[in-house]
Amino acid sequence: MSFIEPPVNLIEPSLFLASLARQMRCNEGEDMMITMKSTRLLAIALLSGVGSLHAAHAESNADKGARAPEATAAEAEGTFRDVPLLEQIFIDTTPADRGDAIPVGTLGVDGGDVGKIVTLAKEIADDKHGRYDSLLIAHKGKLVFESYNRRGRINLAHPQASSVKGYTGLLLGRAIQLGYLTMDDLDKPLVHFLKDLDPSKFAAGAENITLHKALTMHGGLNVDDEKWKELEKDPAPLQGQGLVQTLLEQTEPITPESQVYRYGNFNPMMVMTVIDALVPGGAEAFIKTEFLDRMGISNYSWDTHVSGLPQAGWMVSQTSRDMLKWGSVVLNEGQWNGEQLISADYLDKATSGLVKPTLDWMPETYRYGYFWYQRPIIVGDTSYDTTWAWGGGGQYVIAVDALDLNIVITGHDRDDKIMTQVAEVIVPAFVE
Repeated sequence: MSFIEPPVNLIEPSLFLASLARQMRCNEGEDMMITMKSTRLLAIALLSGVGSLHAAHAESNADKGARAPEATAAEAEGTFRDVPLLEQIFIDTTPADRGDAIPVGTLGVDGGDVGKIVTLAKEIADDKHGRYDSLLIAHKGKLVFESYNRRGRINLAHPQASSVKGYTGLLLGRAIQLGYLTMDDLDKPLVHFLKDLDPSKFAAGAENITLHKALTMHGGLNVDDEKWKELEKDPAPLQGQGLVQTLLEQTEPITPESQVYRYGNFNPMMVMTVIDALVPGGAEAFIKTEFLDRMGISNYSWDTHVSGLPQAGWMVSQTSRDMLKWGSVVLNEGQWNGEQLISADYLDKATSGLVKPTLDWMPETYRYGYFWYQRPIIVGDTSYDTTWAWGGGGQYVIAVDALDLNIVITGHDRDDKIMTQVAEVIVPAFVE
């Protein structure tokens, strides 16, 4: 069922891209989801515990043929910050089949507590939990809830921050699935895969950086910030593998003491450099042909790093529905539409809590795998393991394996505390 809620608060925070860049900035320039007949609508709403007032409201708007908001061609070509805010939130508990390889269902009928989820969406529209643009939920392989707020549009590619790191981690798993490297290679020195480098110029201990270390943010580089800013002014030596050559020349020695958890710190771009070196045609073509095309993702942008390689840690835009596809791959042990897209062994390791992030603001229960976060969510007496790709400002691809639950969130919120509602509302709403 589709219905529209009252106008949201139109007061906007600082411009999304500028504030995001400030929050995410690190050494490498980053720090960091059909209208039905009215009688059926009413029955579903009542059976799911939604009050008669909400049911009647849903019915009347569905009868008007409410459709998900779409960006105009001009808005899609422009910058995200120039997309006008929606005057009304759009909520759909029977998402439409748009022919995008995403099966659809009905919230409540196919699982989930309608009242809890709709109430949360309304609270988001009222800015009670921050400034978020979309919330999509798929359960047991079906998209059962889809809402858009503020700048969210069903056809608009939303800017992604560090959630892109999670995508980069999966790209390496694709390379393993295709045989370009093996699981054993994860523990080999990263420079082993880069044949254009000159080891004689490396700082001491460069061989201590393995793929495993880089994927868990333990590369251990220590490059002076001011020196890096100067190096960026002349991109020519940084092209391709030149990026890693330069980093390993400029870093302090790589030691056990330096190889501690340090978010960002060029680790994602070092992994992307390895991908580019190993796959036929390079990383850019690999991303398109071996991932995005296979999942039917065509509405996107993927920016280029100063090295000339695809960005590995931010600066990608995708629609909320397409973000669901990444979550589906994670939930289905690396498969997409029956094809083994990612090595199952790699994915199991990538989404395991391999290390503990040492950032002091992170909860004690957070863990980190290969650019993917993990934490348990407790509902009653049961603990549900949760894994997610996370971009600052509020982009999430969240997978809860035991519940076959796939959650996508986009936003541009400075505080970004929506995971509290995921743990306290969304996950419990799907526990039977």
